[in-house]
Amino acid sequence: DSPEIKEEVLRKDDRLLTLLKDVYVESRDPPVRVKDGGGEHLPSKQEEKRLTKLGHLEGLDVKKVPKGKISLVEALTLLNNHKLQPQIWTAEKIAAEYSLELKEVNSLLEFFIPFAVQEFPKETKKAITSHKPKQLT
Repeated sequence: DSPEIKEEVLRKDDRLLTLLKDVYVESRDPPVRVKDGGGEHLPSKQEEKRLTKLGHLEGLDVKKVPKGKISLVEALTLLNNHKLQPQIWTAEKIAAEYSLELKEVNSLLEFFIPFAVQEFPKETKKAITSHKPKQLT
């Protein structure tokens, strides 16, 4: 609020101005370095894709998968088909149908088995429900 301070702030200092005029700034961009990553971000070749074979389950899964791969719904479908009709859905037919390697299909059929739903007969349920628990005394 004081007029002396305002005057001091607005006054130009000639000595500082001459020093500022002597300052010279030179700017250069750093040299561009090419990262040698071996092209890991660029695909080496275009991946071939195939349409999925889902039938009525088409809305549940992806539409295209790379050749040599299967989607989750396809895996469950082919495992179930093999379980229900192993004479028709052999490893060779599955490999040809889904563009897979026979070795991988054999491993898939050996190590992955779909769940089976089992219902117990009603007599068994009655026997279990009619059993009275023992009372602790």
